[in-house]
Amino acid sequence: MANSYIQLHFVALFFLASLTIPSNCLPGLYPKAPVALFVFGDSLFDPGNNDFIKTTTTFQANFPPYGETFFKLPTGRFTDGRIIPDFIAEFAKLSLIPPYLQTGYHEFLTNGVNFASGGAGALAETNTGLVIDLKMQFKNFRKAKKHLRLNIGKRAARRVVKNAVYLFGIGSNDYLSPLTNNSSIFKLYAPQDYVAMVVGNITSVVQKIHGEGGRKFGILNLGPLGCLPRLRAANVAAGGNGECVEQVTALAKLHNVLLSQKLQLLQKRLKDFKYSYFDVFTASMATVQNPSKFGFKEVKSACCGSGPFRGYFSCGGKRGMKEYELCDNPKDYLFFDAIHRTEAANLQSAEAMWGGPPNITGPYNLQSLFLL
Repeated sequence: MANSYIQLHFVALFFLASLTIPSNCLPGLYPKAPVALFVFGDSLFDPGNNDFIKTTTTFQANFPPYGETFFKLPTGRFTDGRIIPDFIAEFAKLSLIPPYLQTGYHEFLTNGVNFASGGAGALAETNTGLVIDLKMQFKNFRKAKKHLRLNIGKRAARRVVKNAVYLFGIGSNDYLSPLTNNSSIFKLYAPQDYVAMVVGNITSVVQKIHGEGGRKFGILNLGPLGCLPRLRAANVAAGGNGECVEQVTALAKLHNVLLSQKLQLLQKRLKDFKYSYFDVFTASMATVQNPSKFGFKEVKSACCGSGPFRGYFSCGGKRGMKEYELCDNPKDYLFFDAIHRTEAANLQSAEAMWGGPPNITGPYNLQSLFLL
């Protein structure tokens, strides 16, 4: 009886004492702090950074009909609504990740920030002077990290950086820009050597972020670039019937093989390095080959643009060509303009990245990375 009384008294004291213990000392009893999302990339991921730099309308989407579906106004996103990082943030229960150049020093950035720039490449030479290339995006990340330390302290900032997920979607402009601008760069380099430079720059920045404390990475490969409406239109202009331009798609395939190999090496070499590799190419080909299975009616022509397949990059009428056509329902289309996908397509990609199987997104999916 006495022992029972003592045990009951001890339990009561422990309960009362626990009421005064800070929540961070009781792991498992309170919700885990949100994992930040830091985004690097090109126009597929740009939420409006290019609205704040000196560039041309070729590299901006801050005019109608961009943004018409979800935001009801243009935001700088190169689509009719949301982009992939918007959906990933939603799935991770984060607010919309803001453009880095829109943020002020009053913001803590503890949920992350987006550094992507429309038209950017892994190579500084890609659209140089008009975009924020990948190396500059990394420099902006270091500035953001310093800003974090000043606002929340070194220890808390280190924790945010370590637990964050770093999302990369870049490389397509390094192959498209030389072709569309009639550059001679492919005459100077063998395809394998050029691809090695592009992939090397991507993995170099990944390693640098690991050196800064980052551990979890989401990486997209490249889709079948030769099947973009812009390239189909170019095929027609060259006397074809609008087939995919295999020369460009072949470069994307080389890129994807090398990128996958390099990430596997990084996993072996870098401490606690974990990554999710999303196979955009395979997912895109499945959609093109069986559109109705994925809810699309049109996968070759763009919703917005002019010319064959609406493949001229004229959407919005502010890129040299004022006249353009606009479809009634972007949800029926895989592509919104000559290069970029619709919100509906972005959602499907985001869902596959978030919870897809290992053959599409592995060795981790993004949901797993956020839970680690």
